[in-house]
Amino acid sequence: MGKIVKVSGPLVVADGLADANMFDVVRVGGQRLIGEIIEMRGDKASIQVYEETSGLGPGDEVATTGAPLSVELGPGLIEMIYDGIQRPLEAIKAVAGDVIDRGIEVPSISREKMWEFVPAVAAGDTVAAGDLLGTVQETVVVQHRILVPNGVSGTVKKIESGSFTVTDTVCVLEANGAETPLTMMQKWPVRVGRPYKEKIPPNVPMLTGQRTIDTLFPIAKGGTAAVPGPFGSGKTVVQHQLAKWSDVDIVVYIGCGERGNEMTDVLREFPEIKDPRTGESLMKRTVLIANTSDMPVAAREASIYTGITIAEYFRDMGYDVAVIADSTSRWAEALREMSGRLEEMPGEEGYPAYLASRMAQFYERAGRVYTVNSGERIGSVTAVGAVSPPGGDLSEPVSQATMRIVKVFWALDSALAYRRHFPAINWLNSYSLYLDRLSGWFDENINSEYSAQRGRAMSILQNEAELDEIVRLVGVDSLSPGDRLTMEVARHIREDFLQQDAFGEVDAYSPNKRQFRLLKIVLGYQDMAAEAMERGADMKKLFELPALEDLGQTKFTPTEQYEEAYTRIERDLKAQIAALTGEEG
Repeated sequence: MGKIVKVSGPLVVADGLADANMFDVVRVGGQRLIGEIIEMRGDKASIQVYEETSGLGPGDEVATTGAPLSVELGPGLIEMIYDGIQRPLEAIKAVAGDVIDRGIEVPSISREKMWEFVPAVAAGDTVAAGDLLGTVQETVVVQHRILVPNGVSGTVKKIESGSFTVTDTVCVLEANGAETPLTMMQKWPVRVGRPYKEKIPPNVPMLTGQRTIDTLFPIAKGGTAAVPGPFGSGKTVVQHQLAKWSDVDIVVYIGCGERGNEMTDVLREFPEIKDPRTGESLMKRTVLIANTSDMPVAAREASIYTGITIAEYFRDMGYDVAVIADSTSRWAEALREMSGRLEEMPGEEGYPAYLASRMAQFYERAGRVYTVNSGERIGSVTAVGAVSPPGGDLSEPVSQATMRIVKVFWALDSALAYRRHFPAINWLNSYSLYLDRLSGWFDENINSEYSAQRGRAMSILQNEAELDEIVRLVGVDSLSPGDRLTMEVARHIREDFLQQDAFGEVDAYSPNKRQFRLLKIVLGYQDMAAEAMERGADMKKLFELPALEDLGQTKFTPTEQYEEAYTRIERDLKAQIAALTGEEG
């Protein structure tokens, strides 16, 4: 038992804690506020408190729990809304009302709810860490797989089927004459990555239904990505689109320090939106962690680790999981505040010198892996973090540290956003280092021309940027007909292909085969128009074909009808261009 000697905002210093360890969870004051030891000097401990510290003062008691900050893992995680330290907000509301009382203690996973456990092994079977014991149908789309906890192995002495709570014993293992009872719930310290057998090269894409991302800058399952951009450029909408439409089994969405209304949008939209793969509500495969800007700043730091630990737990079951963090800049600001109160030597712009290493610790927990078990189960965690640089300045420390770590960079551009081009991903500043690994998958599973078509589209967009500089200096009339055609085709790529309506019923999600067909029409138009111009066709009329007007509207055609619409557009383009050259269509 220690005593408080200093209170500085969320930082509390207490002495008399010689028996405590780094990162132990402690209870502070008479209200037993939750805190975590982040620095030890002799018997004096610096504690970051995850709740409001007003009313605390020197002499108040501090009691250590002797355990690190951990999350509870088991059936009941899906569809839950937690704060940054895995307190269930709906359960707290049921107990305390709309205002969260300090020091309130509510189990992260319900101890009363019964789950139907179906064994996957029988008495006499030998099992090891990570092996499947049984299953629970947690939601319509998620089968929760109960695994042997890490560090445990033996022979199944007893296993039962039926309805149980997460704390009931469902299996007893025997090893060396000792018995180990197992429940459906386990705990894991959030700052320790869950073990795996081996990492696999990232060669399978995480398909998002977003044309700019899937075609130009794809991300692999198990990959890392950042979405930087200034205020109003659409970071949150891009993150929401990834959470809604990515072809993963589980989504862990972390609202880390962002405004409460953005989390409100998630809470309102996700239950209503249907997953295109399952037809069920998106909430049936989602875990939400809400640590908004009006919540205690110290809990932002923990929320990132809470989310990635839950994601690793589902990865170990063999699921593909996406972790969406909005935003890592607010997380870094929490690090900066705690570092300042600890009187550490500041780095650039006041951020702690260990900022980059802390960010790396988060992103390196992503990956596609062979899990720890007797077979060859594969799971993945894909980490996507938003970055909110002040004024859109990508030279600031958080952006720079992120760029050194992640493999995909979707740079949002305020100029594009002001022109109402969404998603406002700048195709000249963005990149994906997974292209070489993923091109084979796209060519094999979508179309053999997919990668070549993508490269050609990027080349056109880059040529347009160079030609645009010339146009600004001497005007468009100075360009050759071929260059004029390049700029016209680039305009169609931008407006008809890259622009996408996140709130449209049809255009919000675009399957990859549909993406390929749409881009193929635009590039096919370039080939036909170039040939027609060589035969003397009027350039202005080539740019004003009625079929081109129809092309811009086909992305709003329902998915089951798009093939017919695109075939008609191709037929009309050929006929109209042929008419300009005096040939039969």
